[in-house]
Amino acid sequence: MVNGICDLVVLSLVLLGRTRGVGPINTNDTFDTLFRQYEEPICSYLARLTGDLARAQELTQETFLRAYRALIKGERWDNPRAWLYRVASRLATDDYRRRKLLQWLPLRAADGSRNGSRGIEAATAERLAVQAALNQLPPKYRVPLVLHVYEGRTVAEVAETLGLSISAVKMRLSRAREMFRRAYREQETSNERVQSCA
Repeated sequence: MVNGICDLVVLSLVLLGRTRGVGPINTNDTFDTLFRQYEEPICSYLARLTGDLARAQELTQETFLRAYRALIKGERWDNPRAWLYRVASRLATDDYRRRKLLQWLPLRAADGSRNGSRGIEAATAERLAVQAALNQLPPKYRVPLVLHVYEGRTVAEVAETLGLSISAVKMRLSRAREMFRRAYREQETSNERVQSCA
C-alpha cells in the first residue's frame, strides 16, 4: 500500500510543480519522514472512519498533499501527528458531508466457499456489524471514538488532535459509546433476522 499511495503523492506533487529541491531546505526530508512514519496509521484511521479502503487511500493522499503544501510554506508543528490526524479528520468529515449518505457495508459471507469455517463467517459478520454501527455515528462522535478506542489515543491526545477541550472530548466519547451501543444492537438484530431467513 505504501508504494501505491507514495506514487500517487509523488505524481500529485509533480502535477503541482513540486519536485525535489523546491521549497525550504529539508522540506522533502521532513515530508519523507512524516510520510513514512504516519502514512499507514492515517490510512488505517481513515479506513475505520469511512469504511472504504479506496476512499481512505484518497483521503490519505489529500492529507499528505496538505502537509507538503504546509511545509513548502514554512509551517512547522509542535506535534505533527496531531496536526495530520486533525487534517485527516476534517477531510473525512467534509467527505461525509458531501456524500450525505450513511455508508452501510453489506452483510455477506467471507470470500471463498460457503463450506468455510463458521468461525471466520462469524468474525466477518461481527467486523461488518461493528463497521456498520460506526458508520451510523455522525463524524462529530465517530472521530473521537475511533481515535480513542481503535487508535489508542488518550483523552488528552484526542483533545489536542481535534482542537477541543478535554471535557468536550469526554462528553463526545460518552455520547458516542451510547450511540454505538444502540447502533450495534440494531445491527445484531438485523443479522439475526438475515440468518434466520437463510
